[in-house]
Amino acid sequence: MSRFYIIAGLFGCITLSPLSAQTVMSLRECMQFAVSNATKVRIQKAAIGDAQIARRDAALALFTPQVSASTSAYYNFGRSIDPQTNTYNNSTSFHNSYGVSAGYDLFDGFQAVNNYRISKVAVWMAQTEEKQVEADICLAVMQAYYNVVYYCRLSDVYKAQVQVAEAAVAKARRQEQLGQKGHADVVQMEADLADRQYELTNTLSTLQTEQIILQDLMFWPMSDTLVIDTVLPEYEDVLLPARSVVDYALENTPTVQVASYKQLNARRELSTAKWQLLPTLSLYAGWNTSYFTHSGVEPASFANQFVNNGGEYVQLTLSLPVWNRLGRLSRISKKKHALQRASAEWEQQRRDVESEVRRAVLDRDGSAAAYRQAQYKARVQAEAYALSIRKMEQGLVSPMEFQTANNNYLKSRADEMYSLLTFLIKQAVVRYYAGTNYIDQLIR
Repeated sequence: MSRFYIIAGLFGCITLSPLSAQTVMSLRECMQFAVSNATKVRIQKAAIGDAQIARRDAALALFTPQVSASTSAYYNFGRSIDPQTNTYNNSTSFHNSYGVSAGYDLFDGFQAVNNYRISKVAVWMAQTEEKQVEADICLAVMQAYYNVVYYCRLSDVYKAQVQVAEAAVAKARRQEQLGQKGHADVVQMEADLADRQYELTNTLSTLQTEQIILQDLMFWPMSDTLVIDTVLPEYEDVLLPARSVVDYALENTPTVQVASYKQLNARRELSTAKWQLLPTLSLYAGWNTSYFTHSGVEPASFANQFVNNGGEYVQLTLSLPVWNRLGRLSRISKKKHALQRASAEWEQQRRDVESEVRRAVLDRDGSAAAYRQAQYKARVQAEAYALSIRKMEQGLVSPMEFQTANNNYLKSRADEMYSLLTFLIKQAVVRYYAGTNYIDQLIR
């Protein structure tokens, strides 16, 4: 089957041959373009980067000690202690010291361990939120894309109707000149033509608006023409059952996963706060040396003093929390409340998702039934409209009867297109909840 495409631009829909040099965007490509250029996705990627840095910092805090080095130099112009003789002197002296130290928390109430676990979950959460942002963008692009397709096809129908009405008016005028029709019939047919032209103008105007909406969602350059493929997927009778979709969505939908991650981190933060009531044990070790001179005395060389004045130390520190104005107890209480909120939000999110999935399944089934009925109605109305055209050419129907048949045919065509596009969107939502991303549902 040959494929034709349309440009939805200033003058409505323009049909292009398959050999056209213009780049044609499918729905999948529109979604990919939108995801690649959306500011919301870039913002979320920055959040993922921050979460990954926090995870790295937490890992370094857990597995590596703190290491520092220092040096100092100063002149003393008053009384000072001679480090060699440990006696006071009153001459000007110069002091220079160097030191290296390292420290590691042997036990800190599992704060470092929990912080690392929390940071890992934060990365998962940020990545899951990115998936939700991408899904929201894809669904919005799909709806806007199908709106453009709908008004493009509807404008094509109105153009054909205008052409039929123009031919009918021209024929009626000739028949009036021949005395076969009255002037009232001609006026009625001219009024019908004006109605068709008015509807076509409104449809083209709406098409331009929907095109701008699609370009805006895609971050498409407004100065460039967007060409889309209007070939729609065919209707499929294979519908996923509600129970399997609900079961999968309750465990794998990004919003539920994010709520679950928040609950897990809240539980770990509460555990960390409770462990802070225990003592902390830290180990420190270091090395330092110094260089000293004072006026009137020949000092030892810098190298000799650097070696001879060197010293090492090892320090073990036990810190017991005794009284900090109930700060730790207040922290525990706040973390308990945070866990209660996170648990309630998780339960609410699961309930919301289940309700959304069940509504989506009902909407899908309803739109499927509506499409089948609209398809049958369109077929019947097309036959009735074809008969009315032949009767009009033979002068067997009045203009009012022909207008009624025309209106019924237009409405049936519009209802068929609208119900099909509605079904495609509802089916895509259900498949998304069942585990297939919007982009992956489309043929590559």
